[in-house]
Amino acid sequence: MSEVCPPPSSQLAKNVTVTNHEGLGSASPAQRERRNLRSPGVSRRRRRSDHVGYLLVAPLFVLVVGLVIVPAAFTLGESFFNVNELNPPVRFSGLSNFRQLVENSVVRMATVNTAVYVVVGVTLATLLGILMAVLLQRRFRGRSVVIALLILPWALPGVIEGIVWEGIYDPNVGLLNSVLTSLHLIHHYQTWLGENRFVTIALIELVQVWQIAPLSALLILTALQVIPDELYQVGRLDGCSSWSSFRRITLPLARGGIAIAMAQAVIATLNVFDIPYVLNGTAPTAAPLTMETYLVSFQDLNFGQGYALSLFVTVVTISISFIVVKTVYRQVEY
Repeated sequence: MSEVCPPPSSQLAKNVTVTNHEGLGSASPAQRERRNLRSPGVSRRRRRSDHVGYLLVAPLFVLVVGLVIVPAAFTLGESFFNVNELNPPVRFSGLSNFRQLVENSVVRMATVNTAVYVVVGVTLATLLGILMAVLLQRRFRGRSVVIALLILPWALPGVIEGIVWEGIYDPNVGLLNSVLTSLHLIHHYQTWLGENRFVTIALIELVQVWQIAPLSALLILTALQVIPDELYQVGRLDGCSSWSSFRRITLPLARGGIAIAMAQAVIATLNVFDIPYVLNGTAPTAAPLTMETYLVSFQDLNFGQGYALSLFVTVVTISISFIVVKTVYRQVEY
């Protein structure tokens, strides 16, 4: 009796079909997702979505190129030329502009002033920002009003703030003299600005910190708001004090916000102009580098040195901001 068997070709087709069905049934979600992405319809939709994304980013790209990259490239090129409207034509001078700036005693004094503004301003603004953010971390009645009042110094233009504080420091009718004489700390009204270099820098620094500390507080407060309350609850169960919770939970998890706050404080202090100009004019005793850039360019009409000085300020700003972010920022998972 002969055994009935299917033809080899049919058996092979059946095995292949069963194998294919088993492969489809046992495929992982990632494999099925890759198969779906390879389909023509999905590919077309994905390409269309990519094009929409490029179109949405295009205006920002054009803005950055037009307002940042092109002026920066122009400044970089012109800093190596002698550009003086009173002594034309434009001539290539190499590193002559940078060498003359280094030899300029007023520019050296402005560099020291700017260094003091950056070190003291960033330190005080960050410490005050952390303190205000921790105080505002918990919700309480009137919290929104306090935050609105907090951002007021940052929201006001620097010229207006300079005028307000100029009235406070006024040697004749200023509030500072009135308070100090009432407390018998001084015996007569004094001239605070312009008489002593370090006192002038300190008073200008006070106004600057008053302006930039609120933004630091808001940036750090944003980082604190995403810290889960469960971490503090676990800390209390483990017997952590408030200081221990702040040191072991709050500070490590808020380092991202602190890094951003410090970077913006560095940028603000390195590029300060309006407050020192309103309070102390163009006197070199407390002038920052940005004011010297303005005076060299538009008072002396030496645009080549002005370009070189602005390039120096830009490089220093980028370098210090990068160092601050790389040093302070840490990505934390919780």
